[in-house]
Parts: sequence; C-alpha cells; structure tokens
Amino acid sequence: GEEGTEVVALLESERPEEGAKPSGLGACEWLLVLASLLFIIMTFPLSIWFCIKVVQEYERVIIFRLGHLLPGRPKGPGLFFFLPWLDTYHKVDLRLQTLEIPFHEVVTKDMLIMEIDAVCYYRMENASLLLSSLAHVSKAVQFLVQTTMKRLLAHRSLTEILLERKTIAQDVKMIAAEGEKAASESLRMAAEILSGTPAAVQLRYLHALQSLSTEKPSTVVLPLPFDLLNFLSPPSNRTQGSIPLPSSAKPVEPLNPKKKDSPML
Repeated sequence: GEEGTEVVALLESERPEEGAKPSGLGACEWLLVLASLLFIIMTFPLSIWFCIKVVQEYERVIIFRLGHLLPGRPKGPGLFFFLPWLDTYHKVDLRLQTLEIPFHEVVTKDMLIMEIDAVCYYRMENASLLLSSLAHVSKAVQFLVQTTMKRLLAHRSLTEILLERKTIAQDVKMIAAEGEKAASESLRMAAEILSGTPAAVQLRYLHALQSLSTEKPSTVVLPLPFDLLNFLSPPSNRTQGSIPLPSSAKPVEPLNPKKKDSPML
C-alpha cells in the first residue's frame, strides 16, 4: 500500500544524514543549561547521583536536550552525564532482533494467490537516524520485508517458490543490499566527477555556503582560500588561474659569462 511505499522510500533514501541533523540551542536555552550546570556545581556531590546513568555494552543512548538532538555519537557503553530536568534520553538495543512477518497474500507469476509468512532478523546500526526518522521500527521493517517479498515472488511461479526457498532468501538479502550499493556507487561517481573538474568543486563549495546562509543567519569563516586549495591539489587537477609549478628547473646562464683561460696557457 501507500504506507509501505513511503516507509521503503524513507529507508532507501540516498541522504540519510538529513534525518539526524542536529540543531543548535537558542539563547534562552543556553541560559537554562548554564543555570542547570551552576546548580549542579553548587549542590555537588548530592546532585551528581541524579545526573549519571549506566549504559550496557549492547546499548546506546540518544540524548535530546530541550527537544534538540545533541550532536556527536550516541553515548555508551559505560557512564554518561545528562541534565535530568532538561534532557530526555532513549536507549537503543543493538543486539540482533527477531521479527515474525504475519501471513499476507502474494500473486505469483502464474497468477496464483498464495499466503506466505517469514521471519526477519535485523540489527540497528545508526541509532540517531533511527530515533529521528522512524516512529515504529518493527512496523517499518515489516513493511519493507513484505514489499520486497511481493516484488520478488511476483516474478516466480508456484513451483519455483516451493523448490527454491533458500535461493529466494538469498535474493531478498541481495535486494535489500542493492540500495546501499547504489548509494555508495553514486557517491563514488560524484567524487570522480568533482576530482576531474576543479571548477565543480568551487561551485559545490559556494552552493554549500548559500545553503548555510538561507537556513539560518550565521557567520561563516573560510579557513582556506581557493588558491591554497589549488596548490594542495594534484598538478593535473589545478585550475587555470593557479600558478603552475615547473616540472624541471634548469640553471639560468649569466648574460656575460667570463671566459676561462686554457690550462695550456
């Protein structure tokens, strides 16, 4: 259905980092954070016991401060610090999960309707993206598996489905991995194009600065000029405006060389 298609499109997005993009705190929020830290320091060591939690080896913790996702990697394993009256934390289990896919109807290649079920094993990797993009992980995985199975079994007859169960299971894994392969291939091609045309790198650089200025008014500091970037790049990738380095240096002869006397004289 439409809901399953939307979930598949979300999971196969080529830019997954947008779902986990942290946002900065405002001025009032920073004042609350500073006041909270000052209160913890004043009431130390009694208050520290309410600001420390333990994370197991197989868990990771995502912290939201005043509704904002904190930047950086998920916390854990071990101890982590948080502000109990400003922060909310969510634990994510990284162990292998088991999901039973209920019976659902599938139309085969020979136009037969059959009901199938399945068992899916999955493991969570990007905890920040998971919590900021998906509300129900198990339901999203269930829709993804059902959509993949319907798309795969629609090209097989009933006899092939009954005789090639192991092959079908391998094909389901391959289809699930095609999205990651296509995304990595697109990144590789983009890197090759940018490395071959240095002008495209500068245009992409300016486009990134424009996107930063349109999203939120801020001050952008440029640490390296384009001339220095061209100097650090390989000679084949430098722009025409940069100063080329000589491949081989030849000694310059003097304008009026002095004649040396012959040893016979």
